[in-house]
Amino acid sequence: MKRHTSRTRADTRRSGVSAQQDRKLIFLIAGVTVALLAAAAAFRTLLTSQNHDTVGGPYALTDGYERAVTQDDFRGRYTLIYFGYTHCVDVCPLTLGTMSAALDELGPKGRAVTPMFISVDPERDTPPVVQDYVSRFSPRIVGLTGTDRQLRPVMDAFHVSAGRHAGNGSGYLIGHSSLLYLMDGRNHLVGMIPVDSSSHQMAADLSRMLPGS
Repeated sequence: MKRHTSRTRADTRRSGVSAQQDRKLIFLIAGVTVALLAAAAAFRTLLTSQNHDTVGGPYALTDGYERAVTQDDFRGRYTLIYFGYTHCVDVCPLTLGTMSAALDELGPKGRAVTPMFISVDPERDTPPVVQDYVSRFSPRIVGLTGTDRQLRPVMDAFHVSAGRHAGNGSGYLIGHSSLLYLMDGRNHLVGMIPVDSSSHQMAADLSRMLPGS
């Protein structure tokens, strides 16, 4: 009877520790989500005052099929760029889903835009991982990744910040700035869209920014 009681108490303690760890992870995820959405909301008021010449730049990365890709591959086409990572549990999948829905809503005008996902997590986001991820949202999304040395200047050019948050081993989270960047056919910034937009709002913003409005 004593052995059974001891095992029961040990199991209870382990369950308590596991539940406590789960709660900490939930609070961490919630905190990161709130921070990202708050930052996006703050950016909404700044978008019209940004100097577009200071945002964006060239890139030389790798797509999901391990092909070298640069901005010149999209010359003459508008691109809609989002920086994120495949292990993201909230803002990234929501944004990619909203972006895909917005472009679908625009019809022919939306089909003239190439949606793009650039990873901020080179350690885990290999080309096959990125390709598998973006294909869940739309076959049109071009997923790009690279080494830290390749990605850092691109992130700097777009003023994207990213930093790890506590986690176990490879289970870390990344807090990163979240905006959508609409670039014209010469890779010049047309405008930025906050990620807290609905698909309808995003479609309206894109329609206003694209030619033929």
